[in-house]
Amino acid sequence: MGGLGFLLIILAFGFLYFVVVRPQRRRQVEQQRMLSEVGVGEQIVTAGGIYGEVTGVGDDDVTIRIAPEVEVRLARRAIAGVIRQEDEEFEPEEELEAPDEPDTSGPTPGT
Repeated sequence: MGGLGFLLIILAFGFLYFVVVRPQRRRQVEQQRMLSEVGVGEQIVTAGGIYGEVTGVGDDDVTIRIAPEVEVRLARRAIAGVIRQEDEEFEPEEELEAPDEPDTSGPTPGT
């Protein structure tokens, strides 16, 4: 009976590893890759929600323009994401149509 309990504990840890630890490591690797590839001219969003354009790149920091003639120095790890051009140019495939107008050709109720 003791061997079965030990086996269940091992299976539980294995399940947690595949459900929690591996996806978290994958996200960390992707985040590190994204941060290392940030270059001048790219549009980014910071962890604080500020949008800007990268104007300079250092080892541990970047300089971004957040408004005309306003540049700030930002820690590279504070970049939440890079905004790709295809993200900005999203257009819905179909336009929403106005609902059909009610039929007024018949008698109205209450008359």
